[in-house]
Amino acid sequence: MSDNLRVGIGYDVHALTAGRKLVLGGVEVPFELGLNGWSDADVLTHAVMDALLGAAALGDIGHHFPPGDPQYEGISSLTLLAKVKELLAEKGWQVNNLDATIIAERPRLSDYINDMREKLCQALGIDMERVSVKASTSDGLGFTGRGEGIAALAVAALKEN
Repeated sequence: MSDNLRVGIGYDVHALTAGRKLVLGGVEVPFELGLNGWSDADVLTHAVMDALLGAAALGDIGHHFPPGDPQYEGISSLTLLAKVKELLAEKGWQVNNLDATIIAERPRLSDYINDMREKLCQALGIDMERVSVKASTSDGLGFTGRGEGIAALAVAALKEN
């Protein structure tokens, strides 16, 4: 195995809005508001994709899946994540591990974390011990603290195939 390891960081944020489902890590979370965006607006999966693409120096999700493109309207971000996995494989990379944090004042996410991990692992074809998902609040501060949106951060490590 090669010692070549790459690390990338991803960040995403979407505003909360009425009339949309709240999807995080591919899991529909019961809540009165959802995230506004062109796809399913899954901030967790978007941050993971950007971390993976960044680690491979392949740009960002907006480059590969531009907002406004009709083929991506309402699409599951897990479908896009599987496409990112294919892009990585074409370039000779595989996911070593992921660590992600969702930042939201509400809803409480602890009951959904393992389901999110499972969905991300399935899309990437990796074992659960390689993926960490956590949730945190911003202690009432900023747009997440006021309940205006949800943010997510992710760090990904890739290794050569």
